[in-house]
Amino acid sequence: MADAPISIDRAKCVGCGKCVKGCGFGALKLVEAPGANKLGKIAEVDPSACKACSACVKGCPFKAISEVKQQIYGTEGIEQYKNIWVFAEQNQGKIAEVAFELLAKGLELKAQRGEGAQLAAVLLGANLKPELEQSLIAAGADIVYKVDDPKLTDYEANVYVDAVAQLVAKHKPEVILAGATAVGRAFFARVAVKVRTGLTADCTMLKVENTQNKDTGAMQMLLHQTRPAFGGNIMATIMTPNHRPQMATVRPKVFKKAPPDPKRKGQVLLEALKLIAPQTKLVKTIKDAESVDIAAHDILIAGGRGLKKEENFKQLFRLAELLGGEVACSRAVVDAGWAPVARQVGQTGKTVAPKLYLCFGISGAIQHLEGIRGADTIIAVNSDPNAPIFGVADLGIVGDLFEIVPALIKELEK
Repeated sequence: MADAPISIDRAKCVGCGKCVKGCGFGALKLVEAPGANKLGKIAEVDPSACKACSACVKGCPFKAISEVKQQIYGTEGIEQYKNIWVFAEQNQGKIAEVAFELLAKGLELKAQRGEGAQLAAVLLGANLKPELEQSLIAAGADIVYKVDDPKLTDYEANVYVDAVAQLVAKHKPEVILAGATAVGRAFFARVAVKVRTGLTADCTMLKVENTQNKDTGAMQMLLHQTRPAFGGNIMATIMTPNHRPQMATVRPKVFKKAPPDPKRKGQVLLEALKLIAPQTKLVKTIKDAESVDIAAHDILIAGGRGLKKEENFKQLFRLAELLGGEVACSRAVVDAGWAPVARQVGQTGKTVAPKLYLCFGISGAIQHLEGIRGADTIIAVNSDPNAPIFGVADLGIVGDLFEIVPALIKELEK
């Protein structure tokens, strides 16, 4: 059909049905076509169901199916977009740690990109102190785009979107990275919509590589953005070949910070933007009594479904106190109501990178493992010798946690 991503040549189709069996989306079927071939049937495509995966194009032994080349609408003047940017989130004069983690990764991407690429940081706020921009330069930024405006005193999504979109239009970055924090998640996708490009959220791997553009056939240096998909069962690598900038968010603790170099020199560009007025006003900040930043701790004591009930889970707080750490948990514990989501580790929780991750009764679903892959040392206690957690643990203990936890507390109290 004319409006489908594929075209079927009726003269070549023999009605064998191989394409129908191989289509994973049910987009193909055999229809009656008397006289078309010996079988009197030909393949037909449903445009609404076809996902343009091209499996049928490659699988047709008679070369009867071909791709329909669509006109590509991309970013105008795409060759003008240069450099790698990191959004340097700050709150009350303190830059978020994830910004330094992304700058460290940005240095790697800059080296992979080559051709004189520069690494820049975008700093938004009001009454920003010079030490903030210097810390970004020490962490690897060649340029700091600084927007110091009273409208940026408090975070307000509409103003942040306006500021970053204006900077993109003016300086044309090739790549922009941001932390998948509460702020990053809230406004960064809106920036992508505003500048008419794509965004990959919660990336776990990033690299720049010379890649063939599937649409044009040309070779390009593209950002490969890898993230878990289908509930963490596969890793999907996403690229943005025809639009700029290429945008991605990364969870805190996914990448390691690099040691700062106080001797590094960089350029600070003060950007005077005409920003829209905030649509909301921050009246008062109230800290959640249950809020805890587990990602900030070097020692985490984590519990899972194997603890069976809330009373058993609460024993971990005493153990954490004795070890000078904090308590974390799996999603099963949060779903059971034993702990707030702020303590959850994993793909739908927080990514952590402690020096010690001591876990009890956690089987090790792939979603949870994704959140602890940055840990230096993992010690796991589980009664199931085949639990997936033992596949990543530095030390695995097959045993009864209801005996081990009290015994460990008793010894530490001595």
